[in-house]
Amino acid sequence: MKKTLAASMLTLMFAAGGAHAQDDGTLAKIAELGAITVGHRDGAVPFSYYDDNQRPIGYAMDLCARVVDAVKLKLNKPDLKVTYMPVTGTTRIPLLANGTIDMECGTTTNNAERQQQVTFSTTNFVAGVRILSNQSNPIETMADAKGKTVVTLAGTTSVKVINVANTEQNLGLTILTAKDLAEGMLTLETNRAVALIFDDVSLAGAAATSKTPKAFVLSKQPLSVEPYGIMLRRGDDAFKALVNHTLEGLYASGEINAIYAKWFTQPIPPRGINLNFPMSSQLKNVIAHPTDDPNPDLYR
Repeated sequence: MKKTLAASMLTLMFAAGGAHAQDDGTLAKIAELGAITVGHRDGAVPFSYYDDNQRPIGYAMDLCARVVDAVKLKLNKPDLKVTYMPVTGTTRIPLLANGTIDMECGTTTNNAERQQQVTFSTTNFVAGVRILSNQSNPIETMADAKGKTVVTLAGTTSVKVINVANTEQNLGLTILTAKDLAEGMLTLETNRAVALIFDDVSLAGAAATSKTPKAFVLSKQPLSVEPYGIMLRRGDDAFKALVNHTLEGLYASGEINAIYAKWFTQPIPPRGINLNFPMSSQLKNVIAHPTDDPNPDLYR
């Protein structure tokens, strides 16, 4: 079988290193245990979620699978054990920091605040925080929700976005936090909140996979811009370099386009729904000029 450009680049860079792991850090831990633990979200369609067999799948999982392949090559451990662990918005950083998981694959925004605790790979998606509401009572702006109840996901950047708008615009909002997207959608569907505020692509996925997809509408203007990356332990330059090299190999070879199309513009399991979410100009720019910078202004 003909090697892809990404695979060839990885071979040239890492094969010589063979079984020699770094003296400390994530690679040494993985080499010692003979296993890598991948943290993932369990309901973030189409980034990381469960299929009918309770197997984590999605765009982020495909990218992280390439990283796992690179680790196997780097450590010369083709039989490396791969363990998957679900995480939430509140548990993902602690579980990464204490070594329970080795990387987190989902919808985590790279921002300056989180950079104080963790680090991130090259950006692999650019989302915008938007408002999902019922067609019968559309909420296009934060001002439209004045005096009402909204919901978002606990431990996410959307919480800060809403709190800032609530204070600056004196909106008098009641702000609920859900543990995950499924709970957030249920809160909206049962009219306990007039809007679910979160990253647009996740909202599109949640609406598309709901029982009544046409009942919901997404606001046109984003409240903020959110660059996603694979979350890694801070200060581990060797592992971060391997992860970045893997992603940037996919970008350089063009393989990223097929991976993106598989999850965003084609029918996806388990119900064969097509999100019809074409690649944004912001992500195209990241692919052409890779960066792991958390500054949202670079992605506008």
